[in-house]
Amino acid sequence: MEFKVYQKELELQSRGWIPTFHDISKEVLEVVQASGIQNGTCTIASHHTTCCVMIQECSHDLDTFDLEYLQHDLLDIMRKMVPDYKEEGQYRHPGPIHAQYGRFVDEPGNYTSMNTDGHLRSVFFSRSEAMTIKDGVLDGGEFAHIYFVDWDQVRARRRQVNVTVMGTTEAVEDRKWNGGEVINTLRKYTPEEKAEMREFTLQQER
Repeated sequence: MEFKVYQKELELQSRGWIPTFHDISKEVLEVVQASGIQNGTCTIASHHTTCCVMIQECSHDLDTFDLEYLQHDLLDIMRKMVPDYKEEGQYRHPGPIHAQYGRFVDEPGNYTSMNTDGHLRSVFFSRSEAMTIKDGVLDGGEFAHIYFVDWDQVRARRRQVNVTVMGTTEAVEDRKWNGGEVINTLRKYTPEEKAEMREFTLQQER
């Protein structure tokens, strides 16, 4: 059975001034199709530390910020947990050494390091997501979309997403585990745990 690796880079443009949610579902699906891989995995990974990859339902409705309602709900929650960086000294980061490093690597100003909120928010989410490929189709269920989220809002920036598809170009055997038996993980009570208790029957007595 032949094993194949196929890799592509997606270039994105974030807008700044507010976190950007990029729906990259169409592009990832095209990468999977172009790979020729029939069965395997697709990994979508961020190249950046203030960004994350998220698989979530598309909520369709857009607000005046061009955010889907579910995305803005998530942003509202993150703002409560990690407030927007609005004034110098609000967070310990960036310190003077980090600011100097920013100038050393030709950052346009100290303000570009004031993205602590973006770094902290990205910690709550995975930098990458892996999805299963079955018979040449990315298995995202009925509603899943793939989003690249840029939490850094200090400026508009070019971003990169790495998509790696690995697997075989051949068919696989029956996927059903134990013939498709439904695994029951619910708690199973012993006869003793289910036994009748006097406290329950008293109220039925007259």
